[in-house]
Amino acid sequence: MSKQSVEYRGRLKEITAVLHKYEITKGLTPKKLRLILEELGPTFIKLGQIMSMHSDILSKEYCDELMQLQAGVLPIDFKEIINVIEDSYGYSWKQIFREIEERPLGSASIAQVHRAKLKNGEDVVVKVQKKDIGRLVARDIALLRKAAKLLPPIGIKEVVDIDMVLDELWAVTKEEMNFLMEAANMLEFAVKNKEVEFVGVPKLYQEYTTVNVLVMEYIHGYGMDQKEELLDAGYDLEEIGTKLVDNYMKQVIEDGFFHADPHGGNVKIRDGKIVWIDMGMMGRLSRKEQSLLKDAVKGIAFQDIDMIEEAVLKLGDFKEPPNQGTLYEGIQELLLKYGDADMGSINVAEITMSLMDVMKKNKIIVPHGLTMLARGLTHVEGIMTDLCPDTNMISIASRRILNSSFENMDWKKELKKGGQNLYRTLHKASEIPILISDVLHGYMRGQHKFNMELRTSKELESLMRRLIRNIVMGLWVMALLISSSIICTTNMKPKVAGIPLLGLFGYLIAFFIVMYVFLRHMWSEYKH
Repeated sequence: MSKQSVEYRGRLKEITAVLHKYEITKGLTPKKLRLILEELGPTFIKLGQIMSMHSDILSKEYCDELMQLQAGVLPIDFKEIINVIEDSYGYSWKQIFREIEERPLGSASIAQVHRAKLKNGEDVVVKVQKKDIGRLVARDIALLRKAAKLLPPIGIKEVVDIDMVLDELWAVTKEEMNFLMEAANMLEFAVKNKEVEFVGVPKLYQEYTTVNVLVMEYIHGYGMDQKEELLDAGYDLEEIGTKLVDNYMKQVIEDGFFHADPHGGNVKIRDGKIVWIDMGMMGRLSRKEQSLLKDAVKGIAFQDIDMIEEAVLKLGDFKEPPNQGTLYEGIQELLLKYGDADMGSINVAEITMSLMDVMKKNKIIVPHGLTMLARGLTHVEGIMTDLCPDTNMISIASRRILNSSFENMDWKKELKKGGQNLYRTLHKASEIPILISDVLHGYMRGQHKFNMELRTSKELESLMRRLIRNIVMGLWVMALLISSSIICTTNMKPKVAGIPLLGLFGYLIAFFIVMYVFLRHMWSEYKH
């Protein structure tokens, strides 16, 4: 048996032992799922983190619980960290750093972060990838793929496209394990926000950054959860909150490149600037998605159901043709639930999650960028609730969208387009009376036909099916009784007790049909 096979079998035993420990056969709760994933290690923690972004396929309770997996994991030994640094550089860490603090600032599923000083005395942060993490993740994903093939075709496979989730897991993990990608994200983010005076990005030390080691500036500042310290330093919490939301909406609506993990630990305040750190997980939106998202936010702000519905239908992919009536009702209920957009207590993250729930119920597949955005908005909402709970996120978002629309508008093009639309509208309107007259004349002469497509609920469809089946069976019984009675008036042979056998057989079939309908009806009443 090969070394790889032995390792796979050993890992499979570990997974089985954990599942037995949490009595998986007795059911799965959100908390139990989170504990299982935490105990199974980095791959499963990352899987849970990805699943937490999929409110389009998981319920809100599961997504909320899995989001707690972002809190971190137990740190690994400092000697392993030093070994990875030196293996990556090819020489002693002391040639670059004056010191590296042994106690980590944080430990996640893929990497661990330590504070350090360069030879020139500058304070930096060193992000180090855990040893052999790539091989371990690849092994676990291979085991998950094998396990997925053994699952029955019904059950979880009906709800979650397991192969899609595992593909996404592997793609995200590979990107996060390449710190050169994160370095590129930092540079791109800095370029896109260089004109924003109140936004900062840590300095990247590219000369010391490799695939496995990332070195960036240490941010001396206040965390978003340090309200008292911020107030003592003279900061206006409402101003910070407003600028935070405004910049985040700029990232989403204008740049299409946004921080996908903006929890309190990844946002600092330093020298009057909001400093975004940890660019390992970034979200992207296409131009089309950005435009449709603008329309959706406008629709929520203006209470325009048609605008939201149109944006939703254009944003998603469909597992089956959507029922627009059901979708309309779902959006209407959402707006009635959250009330007017002017309310200071409005929760834009909750609205986004609820809108995605509506899409999920209508079997509309949500683009990956939007699931990451929903997760990001949830984190921003958490910061805002603690920092300045009375600040209205949706009003800030709407203002940013309107400003963006006016700033980027080509007035010459818009006026030309408006003039063309007005001309076409007036031209078509002048033809309406003639068209109506032609249609009515054609209909009266029998030259026109109307095609109608009727959609019904599953309950009504089932009722109609039962009704038609019972009518058909009733006609069968009536036909059998009439034909059997006619046969019984003849001398047809053979006979049983003086009754023609064929007639008797018809009576028996009619009797059994009646009993079948009666018993089926009684069983249906019993179940309800």
